[in-house]
Amino acid sequence: MIEYRNLRIAILGGGSVGAQVAALLLEHGDELASRAGAGLELIGVAVRNVGAKRTPSIPRELLTDDPASLNSGADIITANKALLATHGPELFEAAEQVGAQLYYEAAVGGAIPIIRPLRDSLAGDRVKRILGIVNGTTNYILDLMEREGASLEDALAKATELGYAEADPTADIEGYDAAQKVAILASLAFHTNIPLDAVHREGITSVTIDQVESARRAGYVVKLLAICERLTNPETGEDGVSARVYPALIPANHPLAAVHGANNAVFIEAEAAGNLMFYGAGAGGLQTASAVLGDLVSAARRHVIGGPGVAESTHANLPVLPISSITTRYQITLQVADRPGVLAAIASLFSEHGVSVEALTQSAGLGTSDPDATATLVIGTHEATESALAATVQALAGHEVVRTVVSVLRVEGL
Repeated sequence: MIEYRNLRIAILGGGSVGAQVAALLLEHGDELASRAGAGLELIGVAVRNVGAKRTPSIPRELLTDDPASLNSGADIITANKALLATHGPELFEAAEQVGAQLYYEAAVGGAIPIIRPLRDSLAGDRVKRILGIVNGTTNYILDLMEREGASLEDALAKATELGYAEADPTADIEGYDAAQKVAILASLAFHTNIPLDAVHREGITSVTIDQVESARRAGYVVKLLAICERLTNPETGEDGVSARVYPALIPANHPLAAVHGANNAVFIEAEAAGNLMFYGAGAGGLQTASAVLGDLVSAARRHVIGGPGVAESTHANLPVLPISSITTRYQITLQVADRPGVLAAIASLFSEHGVSVEALTQSAGLGTSDPDATATLVIGTHEATESALAATVQALAGHEVVRTVVSVLRVEGL
């Protein structure tokens, strides 16, 4: 049997993920080589500061501050979701021009295998919708609020203390990280390039403990959801893609409601395969390194066996639809004047905008003689277009019986 030549591996970055990949390669290199069919030789780790302390440590002779580029023709494995979401088409084109492959399983969901199932296993199916919890920091925060009654500020402080949140948590709590990931998932699921600036994004900074507790009483859980789906443009009748991130209510019996702590999960609705869920650690150096090494073995096998590799599928080129085109449900909490006739006035507003009320709860009798008295209404709607629901909320905010629109949350997963 003729042995294949050793495959040379270089790592760009020696942080938590890069250091773990290097350590695992050095520790389990022989076992990985037997799976790949070729020796795997780590030749260097490019870093900014050669003298910096790293955990786990990297042998000094492997460190360099002189990185190479994609133009070398080498296959690339990356966990950088921001890079892919912003410059994906350019990177794939550059790789194709030199016959290289770009692997990125670790870019979404950490250790969760989701890229290959979408790209390969479901390539013959028709994905209808993806609901994902793809940011562990925000899931930890919302889970702590739901299970322990912590405020968002206290939960964020705890997440920072445990290392789940960065010193500047903006990318997480404002939804930027999740938006980058849903752009990647949508591009794969719907074979369409999804620009990052076309993803509707809302973070969790407006979520209050009152909303979380109200959700629990109504049988829901608040989660930051990354959603992409294929739908019909109500104006043109043509198919399009929606990609969005926002905090939403999901039923307590939905599988995503049971995703606790800093874990991630991706729930896929496919035409033939039905409902599929992928669950696990969404971050962490060791966990992400697992996904990187999975890509490494796949890349090595391609070199040993030969062939052109896996091409990106972007043939559909569906238009990306605005948030106003989606169909969803709202839960609207209002503080209103506590007097007769208020319910009728509010019901009339909903009717005028073509939105049907599914459920209503109130905290007072709406009939007191005190002109300054207020009551709280929690209104759940049936499905309607986002544009109709948003117009309804705007009309409510301007009506004289409504003191304050306390909160508006979308309802998903029904």
